[in-house]
Amino acid sequence: MTMTTTRSTNHSRTLQLVHIAMFSALMAIGANIASFLIVGGVPITLQTFFAILAGLLLGSRIGAVSMIVYAFIGLAGVPVFAKFSGGMDTLISPTFGFILSYVFVAYIVGLIVEKWPSKKGFIVAALAGTAINYLFGTNWMYAAYKLWFAAPEGFTYQMAWAWMAVPLPKDLLLAVLAGLFGYRLRPIIQKYL
Repeated sequence: MTMTTTRSTNHSRTLQLVHIAMFSALMAIGANIASFLIVGGVPITLQTFFAILAGLLLGSRIGAVSMIVYAFIGLAGVPVFAKFSGGMDTLISPTFGFILSYVFVAYIVGLIVEKWPSKKGFIVAALAGTAINYLFGTNWMYAAYKLWFAAPEGFTYQMAWAWMAVPLPKDLLLAVLAGLFGYRLRPIIQKYL
């Protein structure tokens, strides 16, 4: 291996670490930029948008790693989750399923655009990421309320999904915007990964 190849590899790894850190920070910002709005115990945030962008821009592997890093930072106690929360007790929170889903969102979104790198592919990937987030997070929330958390009076599976109807239009719009934005930016970002 030549000196130039070693420098290039080190430079690429450094940029990957910077991108991972950047998306972990964006998730913390997205978690709290609007988290004072709460519907049915679910804060309205921009995290799904940034998790989708992580997959679109960084690819499946690095995008998922950035979401894992974000989750571990929060579980370590740094207040990076919604409502400036953090710590291991988040694991049993009704909303932890959404945090966990971000890893899968970034990974699957990244896989889709790696196989289908067209504008349409980016939008489909972003919408698929939103669907994964909602399916995983809402089912976790329902299970948490039914099994280990105090459920509100008359809580049903339909009620859990009704709560998610409030942020859905925002998340669908942001998914399409993320798809368009990601399509334009990915060639620039990928040059350095």
